[in-house]
Amino acid sequence: MANIYVVDRDGSERAVEVQEGLSLMEALRDNGFDELLALCGGCCSCATCHVYVTPPADGALPPLGDDENDLLDSSDHRRDDSRLSCQIVLNAGLDGLRVAIAPED
Repeated sequence: MANIYVVDRDGSERAVEVQEGLSLMEALRDNGFDELLALCGGCCSCATCHVYVTPPADGALPPLGDDENDLLDSSDHRRDDSRLSCQIVLNAGLDGLRVAIAPED
C-alpha cells in the first residue's frame, strides 16, 4: 500500500491509502473522487483524468509517453506538472505522491 495526497477541484486535500499495481486513475475513482471523469476507462484516449503531479523526490514517476503528451496538448489547462492519471501505475516508490485534479476542459 502507498499513501497519496489528493487536492480536489474545491481545493480540499485528503490523504488516501492506495493499492500498489492500480493506476492512479483507478485509485482516485475507488476513493470517491468522482470529478475525475476518466471517460475512456484508462485507455489513454480522452484526457479526462488530467492531474497535476508533485512526484516524490526520488523520481519514481514513469516518463511522459508520446500519446499522453499529445492528449495533454489538447487541454487548455496543461502545465509542466500535468499528467494523465491512467498512465501512472502506483508502486511503493510513489508513496507520498501529491496530485491535484486539473480543471475540466
